[in-house]
Amino acid sequence: MDQVVFESVRYSEVCQDCAAELECWGVQALVNGRLRWDVESTCSSCGFAVAVCGGVVPTERRDQMLSEHGPASLQVSTPPATGTAIMRVLRAELGVDLMNARAVLRQVLDGDYSGTLPEIEYLARALRKSGIPAAATRF
Repeated sequence: MDQVVFESVRYSEVCQDCAAELECWGVQALVNGRLRWDVESTCSSCGFAVAVCGGVVPTERRDQMLSEHGPASLQVSTPPATGTAIMRVLRAELGVDLMNARAVLRQVLDGDYSGTLPEIEYLARALRKSGIPAAATRF
């Protein structure tokens, strides 16, 4: 079984019950081959608590994770002679068309494709399952 890969961020929002500051912890995780976004929140004023699991990471929280933890990069150690195999995986996993897959392929081969550690590890695992040696690394 693959190891769980995750990054977390702490942030504040307004409590829906009393309008005080609500402490929130968000976690993006790669679990059992799937990316997920989980949030736990607790209000120290009124005790309101909630956990929301399995969503998609909001752009603001993704940007916060990248700022706090730094981006991870997708590295392909021995690219195939043609990029067709890599593009096939990119199209399937990212849901992009052929033109966008080519653009992402160029970024990957140049070492410029980055994201959160769970996102990049997700792609690296998909590439490895297709026989392409890939790794998620920190800059």
